[in-house]
Amino acid sequence: MTSTLANLQAALMAGDVTAEALAEAALSKALAPDGEGARVFTRIYAERAREMARASDTLRKAGIVRSPLEGVPISIKDLFDVAGETTWAGSVALDDAPPAAASSPVVERLVAAGAVLVGRTNMTEFAFSGLGLNPHYGTPLNPFDRGTGRIPGGSSSGAAISVTDGMAAAAIGTDTGGSVRIPAALCGLTGFKPTARRVPRDGALPLSMSLDSVGPLAASVICCALVDSILAGEVPRVPEAASLQGLRLAVPTTLALDGLDDHVAAAFQAALSALSAAGALVEEIAVPEFMELAQINAKGGLAASEAWHWHRALIGRAGPRYDPRVLVRIRRGADISAADYLDIVAARAAWMAAVERRIAGFDALLMPTVPVIAPAIASLADEGAYGAANLLILRNPTLINFLDGCALSVPCHPAGTAPVGLMVAGAGGQDRRILSIGRAIEAALADR
Repeated sequence: MTSTLANLQAALMAGDVTAEALAEAALSKALAPDGEGARVFTRIYAERAREMARASDTLRKAGIVRSPLEGVPISIKDLFDVAGETTWAGSVALDDAPPAAASSPVVERLVAAGAVLVGRTNMTEFAFSGLGLNPHYGTPLNPFDRGTGRIPGGSSSGAAISVTDGMAAAAIGTDTGGSVRIPAALCGLTGFKPTARRVPRDGALPLSMSLDSVGPLAASVICCALVDSILAGEVPRVPEAASLQGLRLAVPTTLALDGLDDHVAAAFQAALSALSAAGALVEEIAVPEFMELAQINAKGGLAASEAWHWHRALIGRAGPRYDPRVLVRIRRGADISAADYLDIVAARAAWMAAVERRIAGFDALLMPTVPVIAPAIASLADEGAYGAANLLILRNPTLINFLDGCALSVPCHPAGTAPVGLMVAGAGGQDRRILSIGRAIEAALADR
């Protein structure tokens, strides 16, 4: 069971453990030769983490606790600049790139909050896939059914496994089409994708400037809310849990429930039943706009066009070093004209307005985060199977990114079974409300 931030802070405050001991425990797991650490991290900050932990212990002895992250091991995705280091983004194409002159605001806020940075986590190369496979640094294995060898989900693959395997208490990922929520759902964690503008993305290597967002993966909604507030530059706080009594929760029947495997369908329906029993008003609704998204993005959409804008020069000199499965998706952007791009931007604005009108009377949307349990890595060797699985797994989370909304993925599967995520989503700017509702849903599901 992954420790919550509250439990770790209580142990630190009581003197039952030190930040240095927490760092050593995390590093021990990260460096264990028989563990996942070699595939989880692209860079481990062993000595730096020890020094940060000792500094935190010294401050705590002086009565200084900077935040709920004080002395807690945290991992960061290999997209965020750290001063003096090259940001690799899960690739080898940037090996000769200059080191960052300054750390990203996300990294600076974590350090100022007293977090102990354990290392930079592996990811799908350049964040362009929801599966989490990486041919350069290896693919960390999902904690469920490691004998089979299942995907962790992506693109924040190492982020998820750093938390499930005790190498970090929380991880910072990015989410362009589900890259926080997908690995959280497939690995049994809670993940939060905020409204894109909520957390600064400066100093983070972009995939899509229109869709990228920065969020945490952790053990609980409260953990995610605390980390989110720190990343957003706010005083760390947790919204009160909403009352489920009379809460209007919409389940979109359009697209979002298509192709569910039996285990996901059963877990999702059981979760809805539990919420109804707790007093929530769960209502199925049609959202025909969801069916329009594939056509809007038929040429590759915002992600391909904006990724091509950033990558075109790098591909020109280092294209053969890219993961071919990533390269082919970025190259789609080369065929999107300026007029095509402006058509997508305009279509998105109209689509967002229509969806927001349709869901305006509800407190949140509910849907399975991912329609299937984590597939076996071996089943994705064929490009066709890889592409089909990627589209299916990205489908539901992508709806919320295109909406510029916010969303949680909360575990909803029976203990001991394959992880399933319940997505709780809302329109842009409703972050604290969604976290409040997420707390209530999490409690109701735990009561089962």
